Amino acid sequence: MADGTKRYTPFYSRARDVYNLDGFHPEIIDGAYLERLGVRTIPAEETLDGLRKGSELLIRGLQDHTLIPEPVYRNVEMDPDDIRTEIHNYTGRCPTLTYEINPVLGCGVGCQYCLVTDGKHRQELTAIDNYHLYVRKLLEEKNGTGSENAPHYYYFSPKTEAFQEATLLTGIAHRILHEFIGHFAQHPSSKARLFIASKAGAKHLEYTFNGDSVLDLFAQLKGKMQFNTSVSIMPDAFRDILEPYGAPLEERLRAVGLCRERGIQANSALVQPIFTPYLTDSHIKSFFDALHGAGIINYKPEFLTACMENLALLGQYLGHFDRSLERQLYEDYIRPDNADHRKQRGRTAPSRDLSIASVKRMMAYTDTLGMSVSICYWVRKQLGIAEDFIPIINRNGFQCLGYQSQLFQ
Repeated sequence: MADGTKRYTPFYSRARDVYNLDGFHPEIIDGAYLERLGVRTIPAEETLDGLRKGSELLIRGLQDHTLIPEPVYRNVEMDPDDIRTEIHNYTGRCPTLTYEINPVLGCGVGCQYCLVTDGKHRQELTAIDNYHLYVRKLLEEKNGTGSENAPHYYYFSPKTEAFQEATLLTGIAHRILHEFIGHFAQHPSSKARLFIASKAGAKHLEYTFNGDSVLDLFAQLKGKMQFNTSVSIMPDAFRDILEPYGAPLEERLRAVGLCRERGIQANSALVQPIFTPYLTDSHIKSFFDALHGAGIINYKPEFLTACMENLALLGQYLGHFDRSLERQLYEDYIRPDNADHRKQRGRTAPSRDLSIASVKRMMAYTDTLGMSVSICYWVRKQLGIAEDFIPIINRNGFQCLGYQSQLFQ
């Protein structure tokens, strides 16, 4: 393209997206809208103001086609010294030191509930072509000869998808993995470990650049890394709309299987976001049966958290498929006494009593499958678990976000 951006064909896409939903006509969510829907809760004026603003953004985004990212990216180079080192510790109480690896500004998956963007997606992805040089510098500083070498992780990638088209087609992801391979060859006793959380499907991990697939490189990092799939609990048709370029659930679980065939640690999952109105006993069973069948033995549950602007967008999408689920979504989030139930970046979580009950319901079933649960500080606080239990390492060796502590043994 003339301006230097490159268009690509997504590895996974949907025939139906937010722009061609038959009969979808968003409205302004106000008190009258909630009353017509049957919502019994009367929210605070600040909450209503956020829902109104979010409705306006949704209407405008549909008109302007700015709700999901365009499949284009732009390559740039940066001085490794100008890239800021970030530690992944949103709650301030995380027990594991973790450095972030974020080689792309923006994300091509386009999740409408995104923790980073609240569903407001930039239209141009910026991929840092030489990001691997920053990774090389960081590894040498933190784990090289003469440096302090306490056990810690590198998280690839909390603010964008690690294995999206912008990192695969450019070779950025492959080069980053090569840096870890080279690091361990030079420093066999390094206490660095690579933690990957990803919505990647099998096509992503099988992608080859300069003769190596992602899976080939994973195999060379066996024992030094773990791959955590990221999956959500929500209606399938709803997921297709909210994750326009994400791999289908079955493809993500197939990616888990491909990793496990190579001997790669891939038996824990991030289960997020969880939409509480959809969390029935039958849906809990079918979802976790699928994870268990793929070899998952541990999971970290994360409920949907959203600012009110984002909740207006998500609620109306959900209402397109099921108005009763939309009504329940608002009931779960907008109670005045729930206004201070905030998580990262000030986003509202489901009501406390519902959060506790939902975690217990999931655990009651997954315990029958022998699956363990990683629970972060925020959830532990809601459950009333005493702080002297922190850090919690459960029976399968997973901790906090799902880090596998046994990788350091």
